[in-house]
Amino acid sequence: MSVLICAFFTTFTGASGVTILVVGGLLSLILTENGFSRNFSLGLLTASGSIGLLFPPSLPVIMYGVTAQISVGEMFVGGFLPGLLMVVMLAAIGIVSAVRGKQELKPFRIKETLRPLRESFWEIMLPALIVVLFFRGITTLVETGAIAVVYVLAVEMLVHREISVRELPKVLIKSVPIMGGVLVILAVSKGLSYYIVDAEIPVHLSDWFQTYIRSKYVFLILLNVTLLIVGCLMDVFSAILVISPLFIPLGAAYGIHPVHLGIIFLANLELGYLTPPVGINLFLSSYRFNEPLPIIYRNVIPFLVFLLITVLVITYVPAMTTGLLRFF
Repeated sequence: MSVLICAFFTTFTGASGVTILVVGGLLSLILTENGFSRNFSLGLLTASGSIGLLFPPSLPVIMYGVTAQISVGEMFVGGFLPGLLMVVMLAAIGIVSAVRGKQELKPFRIKETLRPLRESFWEIMLPALIVVLFFRGITTLVETGAIAVVYVLAVEMLVHREISVRELPKVLIKSVPIMGGVLVILAVSKGLSYYIVDAEIPVHLSDWFQTYIRSKYVFLILLNVTLLIVGCLMDVFSAILVISPLFIPLGAAYGIHPVHLGIIFLANLELGYLTPPVGINLFLSSYRFNEPLPIIYRNVIPFLVFLLITVLVITYVPAMTTGLLRFF
């Protein structure tokens, strides 16, 4: 459930680390209270912070489709099985850990599910509100975020009455250091992105590929390595705008299906956010869980290895991406 919740949040935020900040603390508490170790919880939640990038209505998928001038609908269809594979892989690790640790199993009861569903009606309406406002073109992405904050504040103060007018300044003061820290991390990341563009590193990479690489499979493995490094250094939106136009014609030259190339591109960028030493989700996780970076590295690497295997499967089994396109 932790992996599914993270995947759900990431579909709306992109692989931006917001998932770790929003639900990481709550899920970490739930996992540790139910017998999972602190280190395992940190690794699972950090790795899950970018899971779900390939599912609709993910903005990076839409941006890539527009940039590459291919159908966004086909991108979402092509990304379904690869995205599902990544979710299943992380969930399976959690299940195996639970079985080995002999976690207590609790039976599923429908009545116990219906009550919290009723109680969380207003929270469930939030993603529906975001989808309607943004994808119908009523508001921009920034305006949608602002409306979401106002909506949540209204629900907490007027419906649940968990925050009073008197307590509101305390909540704002507690939020400011979190927002400031995240903005500092993002500012440094953005500065590095601008340097990479100014130094024309993507152009030199593209020229090198065209000059020295002849095999399609060598191209794919080097593409994986390159995109992992790019995802580690640049945010996903900058990478789509700057890097993808250089690799799209290369993919066509090697006979790679454009949707398959797009899913490879996004899956690697998704993983790049977890790649030491400077994947941005690692910094956000360290910041959110108040743990030094070496501990985050150590706990996330086992999950990173399994996700790397998943990305290799996505890369070298194109039927996972293009198979559903025959039916849709």
